[in-house]
Amino acid sequence: MSKLAAQEAFLDLSDYGRAPAKYFAKKLKNTAVTPIHITLLFAVSGLTAVYFILENHYYLAGFFIILKSIIDAADGELSRVKNTPSYTGRYLDSIFDIVLNFLFLSAICYVSETSFVMTLIAFFCIQLQGTLYNYYYVILRNKSVGGDTTSKIFEYKTPEALAGESQKTVNILFKIYILVYGGFDRIIYALDRDAHKIKTLPNWFMTFVSLYGLGFQLLLIAIMLALNYIEFIVPFFIGYSVLIFILIAIRKSFFKI
Repeated sequence: MSKLAAQEAFLDLSDYGRAPAKYFAKKLKNTAVTPIHITLLFAVSGLTAVYFILENHYYLAGFFIILKSIIDAADGELSRVKNTPSYTGRYLDSIFDIVLNFLFLSAICYVSETSFVMTLIAFFCIQLQGTLYNYYYVILRNKSVGGDTTSKIFEYKTPEALAGESQKTVNILFKIYILVYGGFDRIIYALDRDAHKIKTLPNWFMTFVSLYGLGFQLLLIAIMLALNYIEFIVPFFIGYSVLIFILIAIRKSFFKI
């Protein structure tokens, strides 16, 4: 099952790992490898990148950051080809993402001697940027005919476990998810509370929004590491947040209810 209907598919600048992810998912379809195994693997790739940042091997760090993005796409693809959707995988994926984002920035802060306060601000900004992308993308997915509805526009109620997963595990992961993402969700909803009422969002706008997708954010970090611009990463992502207000202004001005 695709995340979107064909007519609503857009050029997602953050989704460059999709093609290799689909290839690997097909190869793993008839194996004992599960989507959770792949999620754990992308966590290992992310931690490897953190290690190489701390060791000042920035090319290798960038490589493993990009590899993490590709593997990150593969767990969802494997879930689709095996027809084994799960809230366990959905929440675990998101929890690992936010933890790794914090570790990436913390390692960058340590190596570049950037202010930790500025690093925390950059972390907040990166998460808020990603939340805006996810907000609009999930709205589109939930309104798409035949689209993926595992992710919800409003995450306020513990979902019922799907076949093959434990309700207790889903309950625990949901609570953690709400703890780490709930505040960002509330901020974005406060900034654009009526977005979920519109019928759809045009492809060109979603491509613009994908500048805030996690994959594109990590690509920018990898490029700046490779160019040895490590000291600019934290201030860049703080300034990059200006697009939040531009995107919301465009949505409210041109795509009204």
